[in-house]
Amino acid sequence: MHDWLKPALDYIPQWLEYQLRDTEQPGCVIAVAHKARIVLERAFGFAELVSRETMTPRHRFRVASHSKSFTAAGVMKLREEGRLGLDDTIGQHVEGLHPAVAAATVAQLLSHSAGIVRDGTDGGQWQDQRPFLSADELRADLAAGPVIEPNTRFKYSNHGYGLTGLLIEAVTGVPYCRWIKHAIIYPAGLGETEPDMPIDGEAPVARGHSGKLPLGRRVVIPGDNPTNALAPATGFVSTAGDLARWFAQLDPAAEESVLAVASRREMIRPQWRDPHSSIERFYGLGIGSGSTAEWEWFGHGGAFQGFTSRTAVLPETGLVVALVANAVEKIADRWLDGAIYILATFAKYGAPASEIRDWTGRWWALWGAVDLVPMGEKVMVAVPSLPNPFTDAGEISVSDEDRGRFTLANGFARHGEEVRRIRGRNGKVNQMWLGGTRFLPEAEFAAELERRYGG
Repeated sequence: MHDWLKPALDYIPQWLEYQLRDTEQPGCVIAVAHKARIVLERAFGFAELVSRETMTPRHRFRVASHSKSFTAAGVMKLREEGRLGLDDTIGQHVEGLHPAVAAATVAQLLSHSAGIVRDGTDGGQWQDQRPFLSADELRADLAAGPVIEPNTRFKYSNHGYGLTGLLIEAVTGVPYCRWIKHAIIYPAGLGETEPDMPIDGEAPVARGHSGKLPLGRRVVIPGDNPTNALAPATGFVSTAGDLARWFAQLDPAAEESVLAVASRREMIRPQWRDPHSSIERFYGLGIGSGSTAEWEWFGHGGAFQGFTSRTAVLPETGLVVALVANAVEKIADRWLDGAIYILATFAKYGAPASEIRDWTGRWWALWGAVDLVPMGEKVMVAVPSLPNPFTDAGEISVSDEDRGRFTLANGFARHGEEVRRIRGRNGKVNQMWLGGTRFLPEAEFAAELERRYGG
């Protein structure tokens, strides 16, 4: 394992705990796998705000469009068995479709390039205003044909993946949810994953939550509704740990997988660029890709009523990061990117030298908190409220046990100024001076605020 990984994994939960408090999110779970082995799995906050049920790593979440990676893997498994081809038209296997829909290829469905409507003429299922579509209702929505010419651009379609589920049923003669369990979920060793609600047994289930506006408070969204014919697009229920294990198997370098290496390579190969996005993103076969912190990644995200999630494989490092959250704000994207930035910063500078390992802690002043994070030969001054806590981070060079100096800082900050640690009678550091500003531990600073400004 990389020598920088352990200190990085120690800091990620500290930063994430601050983020959860600062943004007043209900809860989340993060899991990190290294070469398919879970090396970090932590839960934060509440599984349900009203009951104040504590979140655990074992709580199941609606992981929404992560479902597409499982469905695409199912198609690739059928392809390996010689039961269909990526260039097959859908009409070769599924009867009764609009001619233009029937002419779409399997690869076009999986890569969102068949030109098919995203959510039909009434997408109320995504607003919790109606049940998810039956197979007959899905077919009725597809009866109008594609909405744009196929193979002209990337156009995301949940209905397209619902149709892929009908394809799997037609080829196998088995209902989608039953087949995907026995062909993909069970062989992958995923004991906390189901293709749709309701789930079996007494497993704990996180509840979704609305945003705070317009009511000024969050309301609980149960998230236990079945997704019926759209299960292949959005039905899956899982944990952060199982998502990390699953996507680790999709890495072509993985030693064990339910798919052959050639299938995995084909799934992650970028086929379409998102043509109108502020971030450079691509899509393959049930898999998205891009780069963060100069690291290439592939993976997927998901958004269900009251839930968001995201998983990224970092092939260069052998790491997979998965994060699930139970509120409608798309916080999982931001927090997963932040975790990647933390990992990349530690990878750049390395594990901390022994003489500076104790230069740590969260320190508070009127303008907020800073984290002292040692790595390599320096101490970074991180800002835990930022999406990337190391954005423009100051760097301290330590000269003796309790003294140092800013050797790099933003031009508006404390470049060149002295840093001091002050110890109490018990020998523990109880004040941190960064230049001319005194920082205190949280409890002491909170008490000072009370004394100075009252309740």
